[in-house]
Amino acid sequence: MVINTNTSAQSAARLLSDSSSMLQKSLARLSSGSKITSPEDDAAGLAVSTRFDAQINRISAANSNVGNAISYAQTQDGFLQKVGKALDRMSELATLSQDVTKTDTDRGMYNTEYQKLGTYVTDLSSKNFNGVTLFDGNALGVTTDSDASTVSMNALSFKPGAGTTYNTANTDTVDTLANAQTALRDVKLAIDTLANDRANVGANISVLSSYQDQLSVLKINLSQATSRIKDVDVADESTKYARFNILVQSGTAMLAQANQSTQGVLKLLQ
Repeated sequence: MVINTNTSAQSAARLLSDSSSMLQKSLARLSSGSKITSPEDDAAGLAVSTRFDAQINRISAANSNVGNAISYAQTQDGFLQKVGKALDRMSELATLSQDVTKTDTDRGMYNTEYQKLGTYVTDLSSKNFNGVTLFDGNALGVTTDSDASTVSMNALSFKPGAGTTYNTANTDTVDTLANAQTALRDVKLAIDTLANDRANVGANISVLSSYQDQLSVLKINLSQATSRIKDVDVADESTKYARFNILVQSGTAMLAQANQSTQGVLKLLQ
């Protein structure tokens, strides 16, 4: 029997320290909801989940970009609908002005409304969305994924003075029979152009909506993958916590017993 070296107490102290450390880690996991509370818990898992988290944030940003681009295209279509109504009325006025029972004075009344509608269409061509021109003829590249890849939106153009079919119709008059015939031909061409432009807008919205759906699905899948790596299983961890808690309590009791074992030496000295 020895006094200076109590190997039983040392062993009990080591085991108690291990149990206390595991209890603290289990408590940290339960309180944080993550099974990776420090890099040594899962170094590779931490690296992967960090990259996934960054990618998920970029996907959210790209999704926001696509959503704004869809709003941009929807705004374009809203203005084009108004242009369509104006052109419909202009074609009607051009046809009315070709009535042989009308005088040029009568046609002048039609021409007044025709000119006002033409000015209205020209005014719409200068509209913008958050400072970005809607109809300048430049294609916009929309970010569609976490790597900043872009898709080009179909460009629309009917700027004043650009020589488009819209502006040709807008500058016509219906104050004479001959002018009305010319105006009708030009307005019909403008309506054809409008139909094509609205089709392009529809294609933009359809494609961008597909990208938006794709980003949403990808975000969900990456979130699930990240969850498998770092989210704690509360039921399993609660069982571990109870186990480590019991080990700490029993370890504390055994250490106390081990420290008492050397007191038997006193009986030999009495």
